[in-house]
Amino acid sequence: MTKLIFDAHLDLSMNAMEWNRDLTQSITSIREREKHLTDQPDRGKGTVSLAEMRKGRVGLCVGTMIARFVKPGNPLHGWHSQEQAWAQTRGQLAWYRAMEEKGEMIQIKTKDELQKHISLWKNAKDTDHLPVGYMLSLEGADSIINMHYLEKNYENGLRAIGPAHYGPGVYAYGTDSTGGLGQKGRELLKEMERLNIILDATHLCDESFWEALKNFNGPVWASHNNCRALVPHNRQFSDEQINALLERDAVIGAAFDAWMLIPGWERGKSTPENTGVSLENVVNHIDHICQMAGNSLHSALGTDLDGGYGREQCPKDIGTIADLQKIPDILKIRGYTEKDIENIMYKNWIRFLDKAWK
Repeated sequence: MTKLIFDAHLDLSMNAMEWNRDLTQSITSIREREKHLTDQPDRGKGTVSLAEMRKGRVGLCVGTMIARFVKPGNPLHGWHSQEQAWAQTRGQLAWYRAMEEKGEMIQIKTKDELQKHISLWKNAKDTDHLPVGYMLSLEGADSIINMHYLEKNYENGLRAIGPAHYGPGVYAYGTDSTGGLGQKGRELLKEMERLNIILDATHLCDESFWEALKNFNGPVWASHNNCRALVPHNRQFSDEQINALLERDAVIGAAFDAWMLIPGWERGKSTPENTGVSLENVVNHIDHICQMAGNSLHSALGTDLDGGYGREQCPKDIGTIADLQKIPDILKIRGYTEKDIENIMYKNWIRFLDKAWK
């Protein structure tokens, strides 16, 4: 029997608004419509649609908004003012709202809404027409112009924030950069704590990571992060960082981007076929965290599928997001019990939210 799945990181609105993908269409139609495009390496190779989520019983997800502010000289893609970044997230939010109006999705903001949605999916014999539940998150906080805008976001259902993405941000430093939070970052964390917004530690550089944990007393998770012990890179967590998260009762979602799964991946050269990267490698990262914790209560899924990459840079046994249903069998072969498997596939995120939203 297929398991209910909670995927804690999907850039759905980015795919809709920047990649111009109609996620209400079949994955075949999405691929066919863009197969002639060359602006992104993943054109024609996407793995996520709402229909495929339903097929794979991915009934809940954390859906992101994302818009980076870049100062002059910053080579990363982004917007030239915080106001533009804010406006970009408004467009992304409008897409989620349109999906709700159409009955394709439903926003989850409270414990009661969460339990009601779980009951809907677990009791349904047919999930083909059920709304996909999403909890709204912000990946990189640059679009928050000031704390008034944070409150606006909260009123719109925002329940988790990763203060930084790649490079230097307004409130923290992210992947491939170095630096602390500063006054603005500490102010953001203080207001997040007041509003009970979850701190997503994903993407924080080491210095910002440690400063954030020191200055934030609210709930902390890592929606999509792997293990530095298996793949040495600053994007991954060291065992020391994982232990610090375990002490905070955090849950860490395994990400599926191939360069985060195996060492030595070369962008543009490596392929899933010539490296052999597979869901076994994803489970290696899951297992590393479970072994460190001594239980299955802190590892989960935050796939980041179609987060700027597609089939050309994900496990070779992922055709679409529906193939997440292959993971339980791999875990079972490795000795995980049914209870462990349910924890990893969805229950750990539910338990975390039950506590955070008490």
